[in-house]
Amino acid sequence: MTNYKNISLFEGLNSLRFIAAFLVVMHHSETIRHKNGLPNLNGLGLFKDGGVAVTFFFVLSGFLITYLLLKENRQTGTISIKRFYLKRVLRIWPLYFLLVVFGTLLLPKAIDLFGLNYVMPYTFSQSWYYFVFFLPGLVTYYFGHHLLEPLWSIGIEEVFYMLWAPLFKFAKKHILPILIAIIVLKALLILISSYWIDNKLFAYLVSIFQFEAMAVGGLGAYFVFNRNTPLSTLKIYKTPIQILLYSLLVVYLIFNINIDNAAWNIFFKTPVFSQLMICFLFLYLIIGVSLIDHSIIRLRNRFVSYLGEISYGIYMYHMPLIFGLMMFLQKYLSKMDLLTGSLIYYPVVFVVVVGVSALSKRYFEDYFLSLKNKISIPKAVTAKK
Repeated sequence: MTNYKNISLFEGLNSLRFIAAFLVVMHHSETIRHKNGLPNLNGLGLFKDGGVAVTFFFVLSGFLITYLLLKENRQTGTISIKRFYLKRVLRIWPLYFLLVVFGTLLLPKAIDLFGLNYVMPYTFSQSWYYFVFFLPGLVTYYFGHHLLEPLWSIGIEEVFYMLWAPLFKFAKKHILPILIAIIVLKALLILISSYWIDNKLFAYLVSIFQFEAMAVGGLGAYFVFNRNTPLSTLKIYKTPIQILLYSLLVVYLIFNINIDNAAWNIFFKTPVFSQLMICFLFLYLIIGVSLIDHSIIRLRNRFVSYLGEISYGIYMYHMPLIFGLMMFLQKYLSKMDLLTGSLIYYPVVFVVVVGVSALSKRYFEDYFLSLKNKISIPKAVTAKK
């Protein structure tokens, strides 16, 4: 492929979505087992990758959204902010606000009704405005861990989308320096929060607003869109380098928290540098899987791709579902050893989370997606060639 200005499908990315979503599921599954005093895998790096997986989602979002904006601008000569916002609303808001209603209104009543052993860390009156204005991360900051905690990343993406479309429209000739500036600004904010401003809220906000990850994805989209020769000719995608970089990423995902030596810490535990390196490794993976003909990782399995299509639901539903399952499974799992318990626990978690997500996609989300798909980009009278 040499025409990178009119890509309609990035193959393999749905599968990556599912893998990332299930890393989050595994993270929270082990956290919940640990909190309930059950044998768990909480100390192994592979089961602590929830935050890293969310960073991947941010890089992927920046990549896809920026590519779509570049493509629309080329086809029409402008950006329809209204259309952009409407598409994002139809894709994200229905499930987001369904979970907000469930977690702030229905769940507390269900806990009281069934006498469940769980204390809500917040009330509706204390939290609703954080959810409505897409700052759910502040609910976690002020009230502690809770069952809607994964929504923090959705809030970050929404804020990014609200800013990125108008910025792109009115400064489209300067997109590349803007993307670089976002990365540099975030690096400066991390240094400021680490060494100059001793404020916990400021440090927390700097840590969760991972706009630099989205900017890295945007840089990748800009590079791909403006590429005139096959990406497969890039030396960085020669097979030996693919083996090296993918192996490094796999080792990081499996063993990160379990490795502690000087060389490893320089690469993966250095402020600013390590975070950016992980973001660029994820970008390398995204481009490699979807656009490199001789990629050693090819994710074309239809079932896994389908799981990627429902990954938004997997991400959104998994915490309340795992919590509910634990109410029923705890007494049985407490009598099992780690291996037996895991062999029972994970298939049940997988079936329930995937099943609910599949039903949600078909009978709830698809209605709004059908409206979203009807919003087409009009052809300009003098579209750019």
